[in-house]
Amino acid sequence: MRKIKKAVFPVAGLGTRFLPATKSMPKEMLTVIDKPLIYYAVEEAKKSGIEEFIFVTGRGKEAIEDFFDYSYELNAMLERRGKKEDLDLVNALVLDPGQVVYTRQQEPLGLGHAIWCARHLVNDEPFAVLLADDLILSDVPCLKQMMSHYESVGGNMAAVTNVPKEATSGYGILDIEGALDNPLVKAKGLVEKPTVEDAPSTLAILGRYILSPDIFEELEKKRKGAGGEVQITDAFQRMLSTHPFHGYQFEGERFDCGTREGLLQANIAFSLERDDLREVTLKIMRKLAKEL
Repeated sequence: MRKIKKAVFPVAGLGTRFLPATKSMPKEMLTVIDKPLIYYAVEEAKKSGIEEFIFVTGRGKEAIEDFFDYSYELNAMLERRGKKEDLDLVNALVLDPGQVVYTRQQEPLGLGHAIWCARHLVNDEPFAVLLADDLILSDVPCLKQMMSHYESVGGNMAAVTNVPKEATSGYGILDIEGALDNPLVKAKGLVEKPTVEDAPSTLAILGRYILSPDIFEELEKKRKGAGGEVQITDAFQRMLSTHPFHGYQFEGERFDCGTREGLLQANIAFSLERDDLREVTLKIMRKLAKEL
């Protein structure tokens, strides 16, 4: 099994759920405390051993490119003022020359299409895909957990978690072989956004993937599925006879930061994890609880 060293970050979405904020800023730049969502995704990839970072962008996403580059004016100002700690902080995740590349998805045709847009940059090797909307709090990075299992199974893999039955219509859902309580489960079928009545399980695909490069041949066909978009889940289903699909039930807590509720939960949870914010966060929560 070849080492997984490339990761694709689909960041072309408009983020209409967060209007008016996303009228002038990418949704991936929304912050959890003091770091944007895309920071956490790239940080997870780096800690998992990823060496090359591929961003699939769209119009109005220049802020993401600037974020992972040096800001010479800011660096000079911080240096003049002797703010070394802040200087180190803003440059901590600057990606080295040749490590990062950007390509555009000109039309909003779905996640499958966004991944396909990176085909010439990935080439013929397995690769990771990370969606910044899914923020995962864990001791071991979720992608790193997945990598340790992918070596033994190959094919296509995604992080999965159990969701409430009534929420299954918003996800790609697995129909699995064997017991649900195994961390690594094999799918015998997948359905994108089924009706609640037709959902084969409550095991839902989240925004972490490790994919075979053969996925590009299937995505090339641009078959549209739910919502009139090219759905990656449909591609997994069509490839099952030749490429096994596994879901990995990771250790950690996932926050759906594509929703206001999830972003709020993430800010609270990550604040409680930080030594400099834990006590003040608890103080605010206790005060608000008393006032209810």
